[in-house]
Amino acid sequence: MQRIFLFTGALFAFIGIAAGAFGAHILKHQLSTEMLSVFETAVRYQMYHALGLILLASIPGSLLGKWKSFTGWFFMTGTLLFSGSLYVLSLTGIRWVGAVTPIGGTIFLLGWLGLALGSLRKSPN
Repeated sequence: MQRIFLFTGALFAFIGIAAGAFGAHILKHQLSTEMLSVFETAVRYQMYHALGLILLASIPGSLLGKWKSFTGWFFMTGTLLFSGSLYVLSLTGIRWVGAVTPIGGTIFLLGWLGLALGSLRKSPN
């Protein structure tokens, strides 16, 4: 799991930086102010959770137990649903895709809750 979370976090960060540059240099002339803001929100939350995954990969599994896996998978799924739906919305204007965004946000919250609960876990020592 550690390698998967580290790889995915690094990949999400790479894509986030590329998307941010794309938005700042190309999309600012193509999108409305509102849709550019939506795109920037997608990038920001993708970066937060990319860094969260990288941090999670550095935490020993023995400290978090099953919560480490729970948190990582929820961060990845949340990123795909939350940021992905906002990218689609901002780039295509398909409004119904925005209905997926709160699902991704809820999954983010569950991931952070998993990390919090895992931190309270008694050490196996």
